[in-house]
Amino acid sequence: MAVRRIVTGHDANGRAIVVSDEGVEGHAIGALGASATFLWGRDDPGRFPDDGSPQPMAAAFPPPGGCAIAMITLAPTGDDFHEFVEHVLAPWADPDQPGMHRTATLDYDFVLDGTVGLELDDGVEVVLGPGDLVVQNGTRHRWHNRGTTVARYLSITVGAQNAVAGGAAPTT
Repeated sequence: MAVRRIVTGHDANGRAIVVSDEGVEGHAIGALGASATFLWGRDDPGRFPDDGSPQPMAAAFPPPGGCAIAMITLAPTGDDFHEFVEHVLAPWADPDQPGMHRTATLDYDFVLDGTVGLELDDGVEVVLGPGDLVVQNGTRHRWHNRGTTVARYLSITVGAQNAVAGGAAPTT
């Protein structure tokens, strides 16, 4: 699903302008219909006025002070998103539990379509539907599609300090 992204900025006189208006395509994950659409992000805190140019990101998740937004589509069958986490997001993934991951971010995850399962440690799971919001405080988690149709959620991530590193569960 393409997302129309409009970016604003400032001209040389500090007046508001539209810098770009374009479609952003998702990147397919596996063959079952899952995808990730990176919409915007930056590693540094915003400072304005600016010209609205894309800012660099060194990794998939922003450091403290940075932010990002992406739309995630989960296929109604299979675990291709878990494979994506295991391989593409490996620095944040638990190698012993495919799909489980932890990031040093504060996430706002808003369900747009379908039925999404949010699994936390020890198999605790919350089932979410359209309009539900998760405030993810740097916790270890994994996403599931618990419905029979495609599920989508919008994820806004803000870089944070997290004393618990990596995707693996803490040992006791």
